[in-house]
Amino acid sequence: MLLPKRVKYRRQQRGRLKGKATRGNKIAYGEYGLVALEPAWITSNQIEAARVAMTRYIKRGGQVWIDIFPDKPITQKPAETRMGSGKGSPEYWVAVVKPGRVMFEIAGVDRELAAEAMRLASNKLPIKCKFVSKEELGGEQ
Repeated sequence: MLLPKRVKYRRQQRGRLKGKATRGNKIAYGEYGLVALEPAWITSNQIEAARVAMTRYIKRGGQVWIDIFPDKPITQKPAETRMGSGKGSPEYWVAVVKPGRVMFEIAGVDRELAAEAMRLASNKLPIKCKFVSKEELGGEQ
């Protein structure tokens, strides 16, 4: 599971998920990518499940990059606790994903294999995703 080594503040406010991704919306490393079509919080467990699904399918061929990192702590208060007495303790970590964000990249495999691996990965995620290639998205040259 991914989580930061250390953070400046243990607890964060929730924020808003408005707008499209302005950063991380191009394919930087690989040939193919998985792009988010909806805004969401993606947990570290979901990222790991998607990574495992992809790497198992491509059978150690090619290379996989994870372009999102869960650096936002989500707090929860214990069950059956009365209101008040401060904010809860951090329970898990999420990555804030906006539409257009490239979440995973893959290289070193053919298009059909990459597309199926990304489909399996997208089934592990709570949002709609799209498979794209570097030519379609216009990545770094």
